[in-house]
Order: sequence, then structure tokens, then C-alpha cells
Amino acid sequence: MIRSVLVANRGEIARRVFRTARRLGIATVAVYSEADASAPHVREADQAVLIGPAAARESYLVGEKIIAAALETGAEAIHPGYGFLSENAEFAEAVVAAGLVWIGPPPAAIRAMGLKDAAKALMQQAGVPVTPGYLGEDQSLDRLQAEADRTGYPVLIKAVAGGGGKGMRKVEAAGDFAAALASCQREAKAAFGDDRVLIEKYVTRPRHIEVQVFGDSHGQVVHLFERDCSLQRRHQKVIEEAPAPGMSPEARAAVTDAAIKAARAVNYVGAGTVEFIADASEGLKPDRIWFMEMNTRLQVEHPVTEMVTGVDLVEWQFRVASGEALPLAQDQIKLSGHALEARLYAENSASGFLPSIGVLEHFRLPGDIRVDSAVEEGDEVSPFYDPMIAKLIAHAPTREGASDRLAQACAEVEVWPVKTNAGFLARCLDHPAFIAGDVDTGFIGAHQDDLAQPQGPSDEALAVAAAAALGDQEGPASPWRDLTGFRLNAAPETRVRLFLDGEPILAALPEGDVEADVLMTEDEVVVFEAGEAYAFAIRPPVADLGESAGDGQILSPMPGKVVSVSVAVGDKVARGQLILTLEAMKMEHGLTAPFDGEVEALLVSAGDQVSEGVSLARLQAAE
Repeated sequence: MIRSVLVANRGEIARRVFRTARRLGIATVAVYSEADASAPHVREADQAVLIGPAAARESYLVGEKIIAAALETGAEAIHPGYGFLSENAEFAEAVVAAGLVWIGPPPAAIRAMGLKDAAKALMQQAGVPVTPGYLGEDQSLDRLQAEADRTGYPVLIKAVAGGGGKGMRKVEAAGDFAAALASCQREAKAAFGDDRVLIEKYVTRPRHIEVQVFGDSHGQVVHLFERDCSLQRRHQKVIEEAPAPGMSPEARAAVTDAAIKAARAVNYVGAGTVEFIADASEGLKPDRIWFMEMNTRLQVEHPVTEMVTGVDLVEWQFRVASGEALPLAQDQIKLSGHALEARLYAENSASGFLPSIGVLEHFRLPGDIRVDSAVEEGDEVSPFYDPMIAKLIAHAPTREGASDRLAQACAEVEVWPVKTNAGFLARCLDHPAFIAGDVDTGFIGAHQDDLAQPQGPSDEALAVAAAAALGDQEGPASPWRDLTGFRLNAAPETRVRLFLDGEPILAALPEGDVEADVLMTEDEVVVFEAGEAYAFAIRPPVADLGESAGDGQILSPMPGKVVSVSVAVGDKVARGQLILTLEAMKMEHGLTAPFDGEVEALLVSAGDQVSEGVSLARLQAAE
């Protein structure tokens, strides 16, 4: 067995690997950027090495620094986690060349599956069904446009070297193709250093089904059943589950057999995931499931597979990398119950899912389910990395039981002042269509109005806020300063004036007993309810004497990089028209015109780094 391991990653996955390593008696080494100097994964490792500045391209993406850290600390092996260098064949080769153990598949397998066009061609040869589209070398606009027209709209443009939802665009009509292609290529170039794309037929009712596979160096390959990852937003998975709802024995046999064929075609060793797209217009049919891609690493959603099989996939990774055979044969791997995972992101669903950054002054996650967290209370969510801060995983004998348990867990999340999508997750899990298993990758978009916006605080939440505010005004020794789960009984006729989102509100004190979670700050009462954090100001808001977006200012919602400017000074623009695109936390965010008007000034150019709240452009409203 490997005796020491360096995890070439950060956050939740580094902590996850360390957890199994400690159980197996394997010494751990962390690497970290300057932005992560006090991060939990650094604190928890036996040793930690600084590898560079905050930007990933100067730290976590520099393979030479990571290998040097392994050699310096005497680490025997490198585990790449997911993302960053986990599917970089050149890095894997360099690790092996340095005399270290690579905890991942052979570099040849990574390379074979790393380019989507070549991988699909290989799968066709292996007898694995693939979706119709274009995989050619000619990357000219004319050729790609012609192939999209031939395939028939809607089509999906996908980066050849893509992953994680990056470099992917759905195109509804021929006239939209050129702009979507340019955006896709730009994002792919920035994320992967490769702007080549392929074209696929877009399935109108797609479900994302993936199969966990595992191979060893003794020629054995097994599957650990399937996961359904259909609940997505902007091609990023939000909620995953195992097994897939509505999966018949015939469809399961077809998809798992295809996954085994795919793994054997590249002599796969280690943990991997074969991803399929299924046409769910008539349920899951064995002949309507097609290969999409293979992820040659551990997946973010691997915990749901662990929960329904009882297997520690990271332990299997360590054992296989040490030369051992797989611990179980295929007929020994059994399904037990149902598991769901929700990805808790630092983002504001009510504001277009914009990422949220800052210090986690208050951070409470549920304690009765599995929680794989990247952060703890007092840590800072920075703008440099992915906004996922935790994964919440629930398991139960039935899908209904697991879903109910996870919905309740999401509703119990308390985070302040950083915004999270906890309320959004709870609403997804409670939606009648989701409960019925009627999901596809368009689920969130189809129910956006129901899911993105919270319903607002309940009468009970208002009553708790009123009581807390009234108590706070009694003096500095007030018992309401920092309360959790208190009970109270007050006169019903009392009203307290508070301000929510700048608007005045009269909140009545409760007539009877009320339980709620409350956090008192210097100027606000924060009430946590159904995964949301409602901040009630005690005093009237001070008028903003500066200019605002309503006055035509386009402000940066977060620190980031301007990747493109879509207008020029003097251009006429319509409300909702794209003005510029900002890249932050590994995603592109389009900033649009708040009204019809004219571009009066452009204050930034493509390539500029900007801080939060700065003015990027100014518009003059149309008369």
C-alpha cells in the first residue's frame, strides 16, 4: 500500500482524499496557493507546500511545482482529485517519470478520452452508440455552420477538450450559430488552451446518465451502476442521484455494458465515469442512450455511488494504484437504497446566480447527513476558484425518503453574509415534477420562475425578526444579540418597523410560541428560513448619493476579468442586450443593458481585471 500521498488539488476534494488516507494510515501532503494559505485542506494535511499566487494558472495548474513539492516532502504518490490537472496526460506522464505513483488512469487512456471527437470515433469502433453530429478536423466557421445546418437545430457546440460544462453552447437557429461559436471557442481557449469544437444533435428531452467504472492492472473492469445527473444549470450539475429514476433492468444492462466496452477499449485502470445522453421523451429506452464522453478521474458526484454500494472509491483508487486487484467482483457489487447529492454553491439564485464572495461569518450545515465541505466558519470564499463550498448527500431505502431528507437538510443551511443556493436546492427537491421523477436537463430552465426566486419570509419569520429587533433596541445587554432556536410569547398588537431590501415593512410580534434561527449583526436581524437568509435592517437605509445601475451605470458584480466588450460608444442598445462579458470563479457572466438607450462611455477593455462595484460602462436612457 502507498505510504504517503500529495493531493494536487484544494478544497472539498482534497479534504475528501485526506479522510480516506488517514483511515488507511497514509501520510498526507497538501499544496496551496497564496489565497488558500489558511484553507481547511492546508490545516488538515500532515505537510503543506506553497506553490504560487492565487491564480490557478500560476499555482494549481503548474505541474512542475506540484511534482517538486512531492519530491521535497517525500510523498510517494500524487492524487489529482478532479479538475485542474486531473485529466492532463502530460502531467500524469511527468509524475511517473519523476518516480512517483500516479493515482489515476494510464496517460494513454486520458489522452484517448481527452479529446471528445477522437473519443467518439474510438467508441464507434468499439461498438458503443454515439450521438449524431460532426467530429471533423476542419474548424472553419463555414464548415462548422454547414455541419450544424446538416445536423439540424437545435445543436450543441462542445469544446473538444472540454469538461465541467465549460466551452458548451446550445444553438436554437442558424442565425445564432456564429455568435455562439465565438463565445464557446473563447471560453474553451481560456479554460483548456484549445478552442476546437465538435457539433452534436441536441436531444430535446435529454437525461444525463453516467456509469461509474473501475479497472485494475490485472485486466478486471467493473461498473458500480449508474447515476442520474440531469438537474443542471448552464451545463453544470446541481443535483445528482443514484440509481437513475425510471431505469429498467433492460436499459441498465445496455448502458452498463456500453460503459464496460468503453473502459476496455482504452485499457482503463482506476476510477472513471462514462457519460451518456438519453432521449427521455418516451422514458429510458435501451436503444435511445448514446455515449457523450468519458471523465478519466473521480467525479464530484462520486458520494452517491458510495452511499448505494457501500464502497469507498478513494480507497479503491489507493489499492489499485498500489498494484492490488479490485476488492470486489462484478456480482459482489450490489445496489442498496437511493442517494442524492446537492451542490451547495456560493451564489445568489435571485440575482441570476451571480457568485458570492466574502468571509463566512456564520456557517451552519446540517449534521444528520453526509457533508463534504470545502470550508468552515471564518474561512473566506475567494473569487479565484469554483464557487462550490460543500456537497450535501442523503441516503435512504427509497428515492422519496432520500429526497425528503436532502430537501430538509438544504432548508436547514445557514450561511451569512455570503449568499448560497441552499433555498434554490430545497425548492428543486420539493418541486412536484422532481418528486415524480419527471426530470431532464431542461428542468431548471423550464421551472426557473418557481425555483430561482424565494417566496419571501413567512409571517413567522417576520414575527421572529420583529421580536429580535425589539429586544435589541432595549440596550447592549439584550438577550437577542445572537440567538438560535429561541422561543417567545409576546403581545399580538405590537408592530415593529423594519426594512427588507431597502423597503419598509411592519412586522407583528407573534401571538404564541415561535421557533426560528436568528443572527444579530450591528445593524440587521438575519432570519434563516427554508435555506434563505433574510436580512432585516433595523434603521432606515441611507440614500445612495452616487450613481447606480438604474442611472445607466453597468457595475461589476464581483472581481473578475473582462473577456469581451460587445458594443461601442454611440451604439444604440435595447434592454437586456449584452454589453460586456466578465469572467469570474471559472464562469462567464454576461452584463446587459438595464433599459433601452445609447452607450455613453466604455470604461474598460477586454483583458482588464476589475474589482467588485466598479463602473464598467455608462448608458444614456432613450428619450
